[in-house]
Amino acid sequence: MTRRNFLNRALWTSTALSAGTLLGAPAIVIAESRRPITAQGVMSGDMRTDGAILWSRADRPARMWVDIAERPDFKGALTLAGPDVLKASDFTGKLDVRHRLQGDGPLHYRVRFESLEEPGIFSAPLSGQLRLPPQTKRNVRFVWSGDNVGQGWGIDESRGGMRIYETMRRVQPDFFLHSGDTIYADGPLEERVALPDGTTWHNIVTPAKHKVAETLDEYRGQHAYNLLDANFRALNAEVPWLVQWDDHETLNNWYPGELLDDARYTVKSADLLAARGRQAFMEYMPIRRDPYDPERIYRRIPYGPSMEVFMLDMRRYRGPNTTNLQREQSSETAFLGAAQIEWLKRSLSDSTATWKIIAADMPIGLLVPDGKSQPQHFEAIANGDGPALGRELEIAGLLREIRNRNIRNVVWLTADVHYTAAHHYSPDRAQFQDFLPFWEFVSGPLNAGTFGPNGLDDTFGPQVVFQKAPPAGQENLSPAAGYQFFGQVDLNGESEVLTVTLKDSDGNALYRQDLIPERAAQSA
Repeated sequence: MTRRNFLNRALWTSTALSAGTLLGAPAIVIAESRRPITAQGVMSGDMRTDGAILWSRADRPARMWVDIAERPDFKGALTLAGPDVLKASDFTGKLDVRHRLQGDGPLHYRVRFESLEEPGIFSAPLSGQLRLPPQTKRNVRFVWSGDNVGQGWGIDESRGGMRIYETMRRVQPDFFLHSGDTIYADGPLEERVALPDGTTWHNIVTPAKHKVAETLDEYRGQHAYNLLDANFRALNAEVPWLVQWDDHETLNNWYPGELLDDARYTVKSADLLAARGRQAFMEYMPIRRDPYDPERIYRRIPYGPSMEVFMLDMRRYRGPNTTNLQREQSSETAFLGAAQIEWLKRSLSDSTATWKIIAADMPIGLLVPDGKSQPQHFEAIANGDGPALGRELEIAGLLREIRNRNIRNVVWLTADVHYTAAHHYSPDRAQFQDFLPFWEFVSGPLNAGTFGPNGLDDTFGPQVVFQKAPPAGQENLSPAAGYQFFGQVDLNGESEVLTVTLKDSDGNALYRQDLIPERAAQSA
Protein backbone atom coordinates (compact mmCIF):
# COMPACT_ATOMS: atom_id res chain seq x y z
CA MET A 1 0.00 0.00 0.00
CA THR A 2 1.18 3.48 -0.69
CA ARG A 3 1.69 6.89 0.81
CA ARG A 4 3.98 4.90 1.58
CA ASN A 5 3.62 2.41 4.36
CA PHE A 6 0.07 3.65 4.89
CA LEU A 7 -0.37 0.81 7.31
CA ASN A 8 2.28 -0.78 9.39
CA ARG A 9 1.08 -4.29 8.65
CA ALA A 10 2.93 -5.79 11.58
CA LEU A 11 0.74 -3.80 13.94
CA TRP A 12 -2.61 -4.73 12.41
CA THR A 13 -4.71 -7.46 13.98
CA SER A 14 -4.14 -10.18 11.44
CA THR A 15 -6.87 -12.52 10.29
CA ALA A 16 -6.82 -15.57 8.12
CA LEU A 17 -9.72 -14.14 6.13
CA SER A 18 -8.64 -11.96 3.22
CA ALA A 19 -10.69 -9.27 1.52
CA GLY A 20 -10.89 -11.56 -1.47
CA THR A 21 -12.61 -14.21 0.60
CA LEU A 22 -15.34 -11.75 1.45
CA LEU A 23 -15.79 -9.95 -1.81
CA GLY A 24 -13.94 -11.73 -4.57
CA ALA A 25 -15.52 -15.19 -4.44
CA PRO A 26 -17.94 -16.35 -7.15
CA ALA A 27 -21.50 -15.21 -6.54
CA ILE A 28 -23.76 -17.71 -4.77
CA VAL A 29 -27.51 -17.23 -4.77
CA ILE A 30 -28.65 -16.98 -1.15
CA ALA A 31 -32.14 -16.15 0.05
CA GLU A 32 -32.07 -12.58 1.39
CA SER A 33 -33.88 -13.66 4.55
CA ARG A 34 -30.81 -15.69 5.51
CA ARG A 35 -28.47 -12.69 5.28
CA PRO A 36 -27.90 -10.39 8.26
CA ILE A 37 -29.49 -6.99 7.66
CA THR A 38 -27.59 -3.76 8.37
CA ALA A 39 -30.26 -1.10 7.84
CA GLN A 40 -28.76 1.36 10.37
CA GLY A 41 -25.64 2.12 8.34
CA VAL A 42 -22.13 2.78 9.64
CA MET A 43 -20.52 5.39 11.88
CA SER A 44 -17.04 6.36 13.03
CA GLY A 45 -15.76 8.48 15.89
CA ASP A 46 -13.17 9.29 18.56
CA MET A 47 -10.49 9.65 15.91
CA ARG A 48 -6.76 9.46 16.65
CA THR A 49 -3.75 9.84 14.39
CA ASP A 50 -3.46 6.05 14.57
CA GLY A 51 -7.08 4.92 14.48
CA ALA A 52 -10.76 5.42 15.24
CA ILE A 53 -13.89 3.67 16.46
CA LEU A 54 -15.98 2.03 13.70
CA TRP A 55 -19.64 1.19 14.41
CA SER A 56 -22.49 -0.69 12.81
CA ARG A 57 -25.45 -2.89 13.76
CA ALA A 58 -26.87 -6.18 12.55
CA ASP A 59 -30.31 -7.67 13.09
CA ARG A 60 -29.19 -11.06 14.44
CA PRO A 61 -26.21 -12.81 16.04
CA ALA A 62 -23.29 -12.15 13.71
CA ARG A 63 -19.59 -11.43 13.46
CA MET A 64 -18.47 -7.99 12.34
CA TRP A 65 -15.83 -7.82 9.58
CA VAL A 66 -14.18 -4.59 8.46
CA ASP A 67 -12.17 -3.83 5.30
CA ILE A 68 -9.93 -0.75 5.43
CA ALA A 69 -8.18 0.87 2.47
CA GLU A 70 -6.80 4.09 1.10
CA ARG A 71 -8.84 3.72 -2.08
CA PRO A 72 -12.63 3.82 -2.49
CA ASP A 73 -12.46 0.71 -4.70
CA PHE A 74 -10.83 -1.11 -1.73
CA LYS A 75 -7.96 -2.40 -3.83
CA GLY A 76 -5.31 -3.70 -1.45
CA ALA A 77 -7.70 -3.56 1.52
CA LEU A 78 -6.89 -5.20 4.81
CA THR A 79 -9.65 -7.15 6.53
CA LEU A 80 -10.06 -7.09 10.30
CA ALA A 81 -12.20 -9.30 12.49
CA GLY A 82 -14.52 -7.29 14.65
CA PRO A 83 -16.64 -8.39 17.61
CA ASP A 84 -19.45 -10.91 17.70
CA VAL A 85 -22.68 -8.94 18.06
CA LEU A 86 -25.37 -10.48 20.24
CA LYS A 87 -28.66 -9.51 21.82
CA ALA A 88 -26.73 -8.40 24.91
CA SER A 89 -25.52 -5.34 22.93
CA ASP A 90 -28.69 -5.05 20.81
CA PHE A 91 -26.56 -6.45 17.97
CA THR A 92 -24.43 -3.28 17.85
CA GLY A 93 -20.72 -3.69 17.17
CA LYS A 94 -17.72 -1.40 17.61
CA LEU A 95 -14.19 -2.01 16.43
CA ASP A 96 -11.41 0.11 17.90
CA VAL A 97 -8.84 0.34 15.11
CA ARG A 98 -5.79 1.06 17.22
CA HIS A 99 -3.23 0.45 14.51
CA ARG A 100 -0.68 2.87 13.14
CA LEU A 101 -2.32 4.53 10.16
CA GLN A 102 -0.06 6.71 8.07
CA GLY A 103 -1.03 9.68 5.91
CA ASP A 104 -3.59 12.45 6.03
CA GLY A 105 -5.95 11.49 3.20
CA PRO A 106 -9.40 9.92 3.43
CA LEU A 107 -9.57 6.44 4.91
CA HIS A 108 -12.25 4.16 3.46
CA TYR A 109 -13.85 1.35 5.40
CA ARG A 110 -16.46 -1.26 4.65
CA VAL A 111 -18.48 -3.35 7.11
CA ARG A 112 -20.07 -6.76 6.66
CA PHE A 113 -21.71 -9.07 9.17
CA GLU A 114 -21.34 -12.85 8.97
CA SER A 115 -24.22 -14.86 10.40
CA LEU A 116 -23.21 -16.85 13.47
CA GLU A 117 -26.10 -19.22 12.87
CA GLU A 118 -25.05 -19.87 9.27
CA PRO A 119 -21.33 -19.15 8.98
CA GLY A 120 -20.31 -18.07 5.51
CA ILE A 121 -23.48 -16.05 4.87
CA PHE A 122 -22.79 -12.32 4.88
CA SER A 123 -24.80 -9.13 4.87
CA ALA A 124 -24.49 -6.70 2.02
CA PRO A 125 -21.46 -4.42 2.54
CA LEU A 126 -21.86 -0.89 3.89
CA SER A 127 -19.15 1.67 3.19
CA GLY A 128 -17.97 4.73 5.03
CA GLN A 129 -15.04 7.09 5.19
CA LEU A 130 -13.22 9.28 7.67
CA ARG A 131 -10.23 11.55 7.87
CA LEU A 132 -7.80 11.10 10.72
CA PRO A 133 -6.38 14.00 12.75
CA PRO A 134 -3.34 15.56 11.08
CA GLN A 135 0.18 15.17 12.37
CA THR A 136 1.24 18.46 10.78
CA LYS A 137 -0.58 21.76 10.43
CA ARG A 138 -3.40 21.88 7.87
CA ASN A 139 -6.81 23.42 7.41
CA VAL A 140 -9.48 21.79 9.58
CA ARG A 141 -13.25 22.19 9.48
CA PHE A 142 -15.80 20.79 11.90
CA VAL A 143 -19.44 21.40 12.73
CA TRP A 144 -21.30 21.20 16.02
CA SER A 145 -24.86 21.31 17.34
CA GLY A 146 -27.20 19.43 19.68
CA ASP A 147 -30.81 18.61 20.59
CA ASN A 148 -32.37 16.00 18.30
CA VAL A 149 -36.00 14.80 17.96
CA GLY A 150 -37.33 16.80 20.89
CA GLN A 151 -40.61 18.42 21.90
CA GLY A 152 -42.67 16.24 19.60
CA TRP A 153 -40.77 16.86 16.35
CA GLY A 154 -39.50 13.65 14.79
CA ILE A 155 -38.79 12.53 11.24
CA ASP A 156 -41.23 13.98 8.69
CA GLU A 157 -40.23 12.42 5.38
CA SER A 158 -42.72 14.57 3.47
CA ARG A 159 -40.56 17.57 4.46
CA GLY A 160 -37.27 15.89 3.62
CA GLY A 161 -36.60 14.32 7.00
CA MET A 162 -33.91 15.80 9.25
CA ARG A 163 -32.54 18.08 6.54
CA ILE A 164 -29.97 19.83 8.71
CA TYR A 165 -27.82 16.68 8.70
CA GLU A 166 -27.60 16.88 4.91
CA THR A 167 -26.74 20.58 5.15
CA MET A 168 -23.89 19.78 7.54
CA ARG A 169 -22.67 16.93 5.35
CA ARG A 170 -22.45 19.23 2.34
CA VAL A 171 -19.92 21.56 4.01
CA GLN A 172 -17.57 18.53 4.11
CA PRO A 173 -16.43 18.77 7.72
CA ASP A 174 -13.59 16.71 9.14
CA PHE A 175 -15.84 15.75 12.05
CA PHE A 176 -19.16 16.47 13.76
CA LEU A 177 -19.28 17.43 17.44
CA HIS A 178 -22.64 16.51 18.97
CA SER A 179 -23.13 18.56 22.13
CA GLY A 180 -25.73 16.34 23.77
CA ASP A 181 -29.42 15.51 23.80
CA THR A 182 -28.72 13.03 21.03
CA ILE A 183 -32.20 11.63 21.74
CA TYR A 184 -35.27 12.70 23.72
CA ALA A 185 -35.97 9.55 25.70
CA ASP A 186 -38.67 11.44 27.61
CA GLY A 187 -40.38 12.79 24.48
CA PRO A 188 -43.04 10.53 22.90
CA LEU A 189 -44.21 11.38 19.39
CA GLU A 190 -47.65 11.74 17.84
CA GLU A 191 -48.16 10.75 14.23
CA ARG A 192 -49.70 14.12 13.31
CA VAL A 193 -49.13 17.58 14.74
CA ALA A 194 -51.10 20.59 13.47
CA LEU A 195 -48.95 23.61 12.60
CA PRO A 196 -49.97 27.29 12.87
CA ASP A 197 -49.97 27.70 9.09
CA GLY A 198 -52.68 25.08 8.71
CA THR A 199 -50.40 22.28 7.52
CA THR A 200 -49.57 19.09 9.39
CA TRP A 201 -46.29 17.68 10.62
CA HIS A 202 -46.20 13.93 9.99
CA ASN A 203 -43.94 11.99 12.35
CA ILE A 204 -42.64 8.51 11.75
CA VAL A 205 -43.56 6.79 15.02
CA THR A 206 -41.98 3.54 16.20
CA PRO A 207 -43.03 1.49 19.24
CA ALA A 208 -40.18 3.03 21.27
CA LYS A 209 -41.44 6.56 20.54
CA HIS A 210 -44.98 5.92 21.82
CA LYS A 211 -43.97 6.42 25.46
CA VAL A 212 -41.17 7.63 27.70
CA ALA A 213 -38.20 5.25 27.81
CA GLU A 214 -37.78 3.18 30.97
CA THR A 215 -36.43 -0.21 29.93
CA LEU A 216 -33.06 -0.77 28.29
CA ASP A 217 -34.74 -1.83 25.06
CA GLU A 218 -36.85 1.34 25.06
CA TYR A 219 -33.71 3.47 25.38
CA ARG A 220 -32.13 1.51 22.55
CA GLY A 221 -35.21 2.15 20.45
CA GLN A 222 -34.78 5.91 20.91
CA HIS A 223 -31.32 5.74 19.32
CA ALA A 224 -32.48 3.37 16.60
CA TYR A 225 -35.20 5.87 15.68
CA ASN A 226 -32.69 8.50 14.54
CA LEU A 227 -31.10 5.94 12.23
CA LEU A 228 -34.33 5.71 10.21
CA ASP A 229 -33.47 9.09 8.67
CA ALA A 230 -31.51 8.95 5.40
CA ASN A 231 -29.84 12.34 6.04
CA PHE A 232 -28.63 11.17 9.42
CA ARG A 233 -27.19 7.94 8.00
CA ALA A 234 -25.51 9.75 5.10
CA LEU A 235 -23.66 12.13 7.42
CA ASN A 236 -22.69 9.23 9.70
CA ALA A 237 -21.12 7.37 6.77
CA GLU A 238 -18.97 10.32 5.70
CA VAL A 239 -18.25 12.33 8.86
CA PRO A 240 -16.82 10.96 12.14
CA TRP A 241 -18.51 11.92 15.40
CA LEU A 242 -17.34 13.30 18.72
CA VAL A 243 -20.33 12.90 20.99
CA GLN A 244 -21.35 13.78 24.53
CA TRP A 245 -24.60 13.39 26.45
CA ASP A 246 -26.84 15.70 28.45
CA ASP A 247 -30.16 15.09 30.21
CA HIS A 248 -32.55 13.80 27.54
CA GLU A 249 -30.51 10.65 26.97
CA THR A 250 -32.21 9.76 30.28
CA LEU A 251 -34.98 12.28 31.06
CA ASN A 252 -35.45 16.02 31.38
CA ASN A 253 -33.27 17.78 33.96
CA TRP A 254 -32.30 14.62 35.86
CA TYR A 255 -29.55 14.54 38.45
CA PRO A 256 -27.92 11.68 40.41
CA GLY A 257 -30.02 10.51 43.33
CA GLU A 258 -33.25 12.05 42.05
CA LEU A 259 -36.52 10.25 42.75
CA LEU A 260 -39.19 11.07 40.20
CA ASP A 261 -42.59 12.57 40.85
CA ASP A 262 -43.89 11.94 37.34
CA ALA A 263 -46.94 9.82 36.60
CA ARG A 264 -45.54 8.81 33.22
CA TYR A 265 -42.84 6.71 34.90
CA THR A 266 -43.24 3.44 36.75
CA VAL A 267 -39.48 3.46 37.44
CA LYS A 268 -38.91 6.29 39.93
CA SER A 269 -35.10 6.13 40.33
CA ALA A 270 -33.26 8.51 38.00
CA ASP A 271 -30.08 6.54 38.72
CA LEU A 272 -31.60 3.33 37.38
CA LEU A 273 -32.98 5.09 34.31
CA ALA A 274 -29.61 6.80 33.74
CA ALA A 275 -27.76 3.48 33.93
CA ARG A 276 -30.01 2.06 31.22
CA GLY A 277 -29.82 5.24 29.16
CA ARG A 278 -26.04 5.36 29.42
CA GLN A 279 -25.70 1.72 28.34
CA ALA A 280 -27.82 2.36 25.24
CA PHE A 281 -25.82 5.54 24.53
CA MET A 282 -22.53 3.67 24.76
CA GLU A 283 -23.85 0.88 22.53
CA TYR A 284 -25.16 3.16 19.79
CA MET A 285 -22.43 5.81 19.71
CA PRO A 286 -18.89 5.49 18.26
CA ILE A 287 -17.28 6.41 21.55
CA ARG A 288 -14.10 4.82 22.88
CA ARG A 289 -14.46 3.20 26.29
CA ASP A 290 -11.87 3.99 28.92
CA PRO A 291 -10.44 0.61 30.06
CA TYR A 292 -10.23 1.84 33.66
CA ASP A 293 -13.65 3.55 33.72
CA PRO A 294 -15.81 2.04 30.95
CA GLU A 295 -18.78 4.32 31.66
CA ARG A 296 -16.76 7.54 31.55
CA ILE A 297 -17.84 10.01 28.87
CA TYR A 298 -15.49 12.97 29.47
CA ARG A 299 -12.28 12.70 27.45
CA ARG A 300 -9.83 14.67 25.30
CA ILE A 301 -9.39 14.37 21.54
CA PRO A 302 -6.14 15.83 20.12
CA TYR A 303 -6.72 17.00 16.55
CA GLY A 304 -3.31 17.88 15.21
CA PRO A 305 -0.79 20.41 16.51
CA SER A 306 -3.25 23.34 16.30
CA MET A 307 -6.34 22.05 18.10
CA GLU A 308 -7.51 19.78 20.91
CA VAL A 309 -11.11 19.10 21.94
CA PHE A 310 -12.03 18.54 25.60
CA MET A 311 -15.34 16.67 25.88
CA LEU A 312 -17.12 17.33 29.19
CA ASP A 313 -19.81 15.45 31.12
CA MET A 314 -22.03 17.97 32.91
CA ARG A 315 -24.59 15.38 34.00
CA ARG A 316 -23.22 12.33 35.79
CA TYR A 317 -21.18 14.06 38.51
CA ARG A 318 -23.45 16.95 39.46
CA GLY A 319 -25.27 17.58 42.70
CA PRO A 320 -29.04 18.10 42.90
CA ASN A 321 -30.85 20.96 41.20
CA THR A 322 -31.41 23.55 43.94
CA THR A 323 -31.79 27.32 44.25
CA ASN A 324 -28.04 27.24 43.49
CA LEU A 325 -27.16 30.02 45.92
CA GLN A 326 -24.78 28.23 48.30
CA ARG A 327 -21.85 30.37 49.48
CA GLU A 328 -19.41 27.47 49.86
CA GLN A 329 -18.56 24.53 47.62
CA SER A 330 -19.82 21.10 48.59
CA SER A 331 -21.16 17.94 46.98
CA GLU A 332 -24.43 19.85 46.57
CA THR A 333 -22.80 22.51 44.37
CA ALA A 334 -20.86 20.03 42.18
CA PHE A 335 -21.43 20.33 38.45
CA LEU A 336 -18.45 18.73 36.73
CA GLY A 337 -17.31 17.20 39.99
CA ALA A 338 -13.90 17.36 41.63
CA ALA A 339 -12.23 14.58 39.61
CA GLN A 340 -13.37 15.93 36.26
CA ILE A 341 -12.42 19.51 37.18
CA GLU A 342 -8.91 18.42 38.14
CA TRP A 343 -8.64 16.37 34.94
CA LEU A 344 -9.69 19.40 32.89
CA LYS A 345 -7.24 21.76 34.61
CA ARG A 346 -4.40 19.29 34.13
CA SER A 347 -5.34 18.49 30.54
CA LEU A 348 -5.65 22.13 29.50
CA SER A 349 -2.34 22.91 31.17
CA ASP A 350 -0.36 20.14 29.47
CA SER A 351 -1.98 20.53 26.05
CA THR A 352 0.44 21.75 23.39
CA ALA A 353 -2.34 22.61 20.91
CA THR A 354 -2.79 26.23 19.94
CA TRP A 355 -6.58 26.11 20.39
CA LYS A 356 -8.28 24.41 23.32
CA ILE A 357 -11.92 23.72 22.43
CA ILE A 358 -14.07 22.96 25.47
CA ALA A 359 -17.15 21.02 24.39
CA ALA A 360 -19.73 21.75 27.10
CA ASP A 361 -23.25 20.37 26.95
CA MET A 362 -24.64 23.42 28.81
CA PRO A 363 -23.82 27.16 28.64
CA ILE A 364 -22.08 29.07 31.43
CA GLY A 365 -23.88 32.41 31.69
CA LEU A 366 -27.43 31.66 30.52
CA LEU A 367 -30.20 31.14 33.06
CA VAL A 368 -31.65 27.65 32.59
CA PRO A 369 -34.42 26.94 35.13
CA ASP A 370 -35.43 23.35 35.78
CA GLY A 371 -39.16 24.08 35.81
CA LYS A 372 -39.60 24.11 39.57
CA SER A 373 -40.62 27.30 41.31
CA GLN A 374 -41.16 28.80 44.77
CA PRO A 375 -38.25 29.07 45.08
CA GLN A 376 -36.69 28.88 41.62
CA HIS A 377 -34.38 25.91 41.02
CA PHE A 378 -31.71 25.93 38.33
CA GLU A 379 -30.63 23.26 35.86
CA ALA A 380 -27.37 24.77 34.60
CA ILE A 381 -24.61 26.89 36.15
CA ALA A 382 -26.03 30.41 36.24
CA ASN A 383 -28.31 31.50 39.11
CA GLY A 384 -28.89 35.24 38.58
CA ASP A 385 -26.78 38.38 38.80
CA GLY A 386 -24.31 38.75 41.61
CA PRO A 387 -21.20 37.13 43.02
CA ALA A 388 -20.25 33.52 42.27
CA LEU A 389 -22.53 31.21 44.24
CA GLY A 390 -23.62 27.58 44.07
CA ARG A 391 -22.41 25.80 40.94
CA GLU A 392 -20.72 29.01 39.79
CA LEU A 393 -18.08 28.47 42.49
CA GLU A 394 -16.74 25.42 40.66
CA ILE A 395 -16.60 27.27 37.34
CA ALA A 396 -14.99 30.29 39.02
CA GLY A 397 -12.23 28.03 40.34
CA LEU A 398 -11.69 26.57 36.87
CA LEU A 399 -11.54 29.99 35.19
CA ARG A 400 -9.16 31.29 37.88
CA GLU A 401 -6.86 28.31 37.32
CA ILE A 402 -6.87 28.88 33.55
CA ARG A 403 -5.73 32.44 34.25
CA ASN A 404 -3.14 31.43 36.85
CA ARG A 405 -1.62 28.87 34.48
CA ASN A 406 -1.75 31.39 31.62
CA ILE A 407 -3.67 29.00 29.36
CA ARG A 408 -4.60 30.93 26.23
CA ASN A 409 -6.90 30.37 23.25
CA VAL A 410 -9.69 28.59 25.13
CA VAL A 411 -13.06 28.54 23.33
CA TRP A 412 -16.31 27.08 24.68
CA LEU A 413 -18.86 25.39 22.37
CA THR A 414 -22.29 24.36 23.62
CA ALA A 415 -25.95 23.75 22.76
CA ASP A 416 -28.94 22.84 25.04
CA VAL A 417 -31.01 26.07 24.89
CA HIS A 418 -32.48 25.57 21.38
CA TYR A 419 -31.30 28.75 19.69
CA THR A 420 -27.98 30.10 18.48
CA ALA A 421 -25.78 32.82 19.99
CA ALA A 422 -22.27 34.21 20.37
CA HIS A 423 -21.26 35.33 23.86
CA HIS A 424 -18.10 37.15 24.90
CA TYR A 425 -17.08 36.89 28.56
CA SER A 426 -14.87 39.59 30.09
CA PRO A 427 -13.76 40.39 33.65
CA ASP A 428 -14.38 44.07 32.85
CA ARG A 429 -18.15 43.37 32.92
CA ALA A 430 -18.12 40.66 35.59
CA GLN A 431 -18.87 40.30 39.28
CA PHE A 432 -16.17 37.61 39.49
CA GLN A 433 -13.13 39.05 37.73
CA ASP A 434 -10.24 36.64 38.21
CA PHE A 435 -10.23 35.13 34.69
CA LEU A 436 -9.12 35.70 31.12
CA PRO A 437 -11.67 36.86 28.51
CA PHE A 438 -13.11 34.07 26.37
CA TRP A 439 -15.80 33.28 23.80
CA GLU A 440 -18.73 30.89 24.13
CA PHE A 441 -20.73 29.90 21.03
CA VAL A 442 -24.16 28.30 21.24
CA SER A 443 -25.92 26.30 18.55
CA GLY A 444 -28.92 24.00 18.10
CA PRO A 445 -31.41 22.54 17.87
CA LEU A 446 -30.84 19.98 15.15
CA ASN A 447 -34.39 18.64 14.92
CA ALA A 448 -36.38 19.82 17.91
CA GLY A 449 -38.55 22.66 19.16
CA THR A 450 -37.03 26.15 19.18
CA PHE A 451 -37.07 28.37 22.29
CA GLY A 452 -35.25 31.33 23.80
CA PRO A 453 -33.50 33.57 24.22
CA ASN A 454 -32.54 32.87 27.82
CA GLY A 455 -31.66 35.54 30.35
CA LEU A 456 -28.03 36.43 31.13
CA ASP A 457 -26.25 36.18 34.46
CA ASP A 458 -23.55 38.87 34.94
CA THR A 459 -21.34 36.82 37.29
CA PHE A 460 -18.72 36.14 34.57
CA GLY A 461 -19.51 39.20 32.45
CA PRO A 462 -21.16 37.69 29.35
CA GLN A 463 -22.19 39.96 26.50
CA VAL A 464 -24.56 38.85 23.76
CA VAL A 465 -22.72 39.71 20.56
CA PHE A 466 -25.24 37.83 18.40
CA GLN A 467 -28.30 35.68 18.88
CA LYS A 468 -31.15 34.31 16.80
CA ALA A 469 -34.22 32.85 18.45
CA PRO A 470 -37.97 32.74 17.76
CA PRO A 471 -39.96 35.99 17.89
CA ALA A 472 -41.15 37.08 21.33
CA GLY A 473 -44.07 35.03 22.58
CA GLN A 474 -43.40 32.07 20.27
CA GLU A 475 -41.91 28.81 21.45
CA ASN A 476 -41.60 25.16 20.50
CA LEU A 477 -41.61 26.06 16.83
CA SER A 478 -41.30 23.05 14.54
CA PRO A 479 -38.25 22.49 12.33
CA ALA A 480 -40.43 23.72 9.44
CA ALA A 481 -40.23 27.24 10.90
CA GLY A 482 -36.52 27.36 10.06
CA TYR A 483 -35.09 28.02 13.54
CA GLN A 484 -32.72 25.06 13.48
CA PHE A 485 -29.02 25.84 13.78
CA PHE A 486 -25.49 24.47 13.68
CA GLY A 487 -22.05 26.00 14.04
CA GLN A 488 -19.10 25.65 11.70
CA VAL A 489 -15.49 26.05 12.85
CA ASP A 490 -12.68 26.59 10.32
CA LEU A 491 -9.05 26.48 11.36
CA ASN A 492 -6.56 28.01 8.96
CA GLY A 493 -3.58 25.68 8.95
CA GLU A 494 -1.09 28.43 8.13
CA SER A 495 -2.22 31.41 10.23
CA GLU A 496 -4.07 29.31 12.86
CA VAL A 497 -6.93 31.82 12.79
CA LEU A 498 -10.08 30.11 14.06
CA THR A 499 -13.29 31.21 12.32
CA VAL A 500 -16.62 30.37 13.93
CA THR A 501 -19.74 30.70 11.76
CA LEU A 502 -23.28 30.23 13.04
CA LYS A 503 -25.58 28.80 10.36
CA ASP A 504 -29.21 27.84 9.87
CA SER A 505 -30.62 24.58 8.50
CA ASP A 506 -30.34 25.86 4.91
CA GLY A 507 -26.63 26.61 5.38
CA ASN A 508 -27.02 30.39 5.48
CA ALA A 509 -24.30 32.14 7.48
CA LEU A 510 -25.91 34.21 10.25
CA TYR A 511 -22.82 35.40 12.11
CA ARG A 512 -19.06 34.97 11.74
CA GLN A 513 -16.24 35.64 14.19
CA ASP A 514 -12.51 35.38 13.43
CA LEU A 515 -10.43 34.50 16.49
CA ILE A 516 -6.71 35.39 16.34
CA PRO A 517 -4.48 33.07 18.37
CA GLU A 518 -2.52 34.62 21.21
CA ARG A 519 1.11 33.58 20.87
CA ALA A 520 3.32 32.55 23.76
CA ALA A 521 5.42 35.69 23.44
CA GLN A 522 2.32 37.85 23.77
CA SER A 523 0.93 35.97 26.74
CA ALA A 524 4.15 35.80 28.75
